[in-house]
Amino acid sequence: MAKNSFQKLKILYLLDILRKETDPEHPMTISAIIARLAENGIEAERKSLYSDMEALSLFGYDIEKTGQGKATGYYLGEREFELPELKLLADAVACSKFITEGKSRKLIDKLSSSCSMYGSRELNRNVIVYDRVKNMNEHIYYSVDIIGEAIRNKQRISFLYFDYDPHKKKSYHNGGARSEISPYALCWQDENYYVVGYYPKYGVVTNFRVDKMEKAEISLDESGVPLRAEPMPKDFDILEYTKKRFSMFSGKDILLKLKVHNSLSGVIIDRFGKGASLVPYDEEHFTVTQVVSESPVLLGWIFGFGKKMEILSPESLRESYLKQLEEMTEMYR
Repeated sequence: MAKNSFQKLKILYLLDILRKETDPEHPMTISAIIARLAENGIEAERKSLYSDMEALSLFGYDIEKTGQGKATGYYLGEREFELPELKLLADAVACSKFITEGKSRKLIDKLSSSCSMYGSRELNRNVIVYDRVKNMNEHIYYSVDIIGEAIRNKQRISFLYFDYDPHKKKSYHNGGARSEISPYALCWQDENYYVVGYYPKYGVVTNFRVDKMEKAEISLDESGVPLRAEPMPKDFDILEYTKKRFSMFSGKDILLKLKVHNSLSGVIIDRFGKGASLVPYDEEHFTVTQVVSESPVLLGWIFGFGKKMEILSPESLRESYLKQLEEMTEMYR
């Protein structure tokens, strides 16, 4: 590239240096900036750099100045993301079971490009939490993209759905045939990503774990035209749907009434939200009533709190709970 062409890029190189190599703790003097530009084949004078930094400021970049005389330094102040925000995002990516280890590294590297090299080093202090189970399905990102497109355009999708057998091999549902749904929403619960939609096979709104989906694609008719999704039921509320379900297990809706020890009030609010009505029962307990989806996971959640949580109603759930306790006792006996 000709020398003049490099000179035309001077302000871009200047911005790149300020973005990557400066922050409030690491300002750079004009002399140092001139030297760094020279390494890239660009000649610069002090006066022209002052004009360039003023132009960047007018454009909206936060060019800050610190010190006096020859010790005067410049740095890029406010950015799209502050370092504490990037740390929060990086930790979320690193700890997420949903995101594979390889993708976690790539995402954190991209986040690192939003701060200085000094912040980048700090950001990568715990790139991956190695003792967490990370997802093994690299196709998950393509599935999310297809699902998002189908939701926006009100189209159906089809996919292969699987679980793992004791030999760690994939066991496909429907005898290996594709499943088809009309997707309504993507949601996150208990560290897993789910797609919620109408499943014509059973004629109900249900959910599928995205990381257990393969080869997701838009459903087409014989002429290659995308199939329209079934309209979302008018009374369907995705927030209510997810709030009722424990680990997104589906089951019939029941009106659950629990007697709960006062020490678990935070647990109930975390589970059902601040809108849950906690009614005093006695000096040590309160009751809470919620519509939930009956499932083995619900019983397991209640069991985890021992004597501090008791099912008051419905009676059918009390009987199911007692039956499960008797079966467990017999098994361990």
